[in-house]
Amino acid sequence: MSVKLRLTRVGKTKQPHYRIVAADTRSARDGRFLDIVGNYHPQADPSALVVDNAKALKWLKQGALPSERVKKLLEVSGAWAEFMATKKSK
Repeated sequence: MSVKLRLTRVGKTKQPHYRIVAADTRSARDGRFLDIVGNYHPQADPSALVVDNAKALKWLKQGALPSERVKKLLEVSGAWAEFMATKKSK
């Protein structure tokens, strides 16, 4: 089973909110997921981002691949830098 960190859309029409989830690559965008890693609210001013870095690191260490947007969000939260530091130290 291949796992990916990606966004799933929640919220009302024209008022999107996203969850950062760990999901099987074969499941639908808003379908089944394994774990919720964080939340992203792009329409808030400034945009709100809440990421559980411990969960994100756990999934990244297990081999989960982030989507492009999630990778950028993890860079903002600092989880990506932590992951790269642990990866280089091995």
